[in-house]
Amino acid sequence: MVKVRAFRTLENSFRRMGFNHVAGVDEVGRGCLAGPVVAAAVVLNPDRYVPRVCDSKTVTALERERLYDSITRVAVTWGVAAADPAEIDTINIHQASLRAMQRAVLMLAPSPDCVLVDAFRIPDLLMAQRAVIHGDSRCTAIAAASIVAKVARDRLMVGLSQHLPAYGFASHKGYGTAVHERALRAHGPSPQHRRSFRPLADFLTTGEWPERERVNG
Repeated sequence: MVKVRAFRTLENSFRRMGFNHVAGVDEVGRGCLAGPVVAAAVVLNPDRYVPRVCDSKTVTALERERLYDSITRVAVTWGVAAADPAEIDTINIHQASLRAMQRAVLMLAPSPDCVLVDAFRIPDLLMAQRAVIHGDSRCTAIAAASIVAKVARDRLMVGLSQHLPAYGFASHKGYGTAVHERALRAHGPSPQHRRSFRPLADFLTTGEWPERERVNG
């Protein structure tokens, strides 16, 4: 995948309009069969540039770890929040993602006066906000949030793997790989699995894994 560096153009335009603390917000883990959806909010320091920040999906795990350390060290403020599988099953993944992003924003101190969000608008925020399509590849603050959220979630899934070793969370991070499918067929779902998600929901109903839903990995 081609790595495209994000730019500070959008954040800088909001600063010129008088917004001092511009937060980028993103979430990861929407498509997983297990684990929480995790969101991060980051206010970058305009005077402390972090080079090579880009969409978390376009860099290696090692590079993400390095960028995470740099971002969290120099950011004005940052926060990470989550919605767990039970909440996802109760209110659906979209609403759970919005709640996780809202929680991440509300953790920030000082509070941002403007929020830039990848693709969505977050409900019930008092500050100005803007949804940015493909924000994690266009906007440095959102890209930074995507990296922080991804590293935080990956670390959490590695930790869960130590408690639930049969599922291999450390390798696939909860995504629907063939390895993960075999573990589910052998052991059934754990409390960390999203029972409302297909194909797991179909498997729980019928006892068979739908052939069309299989994912290689």
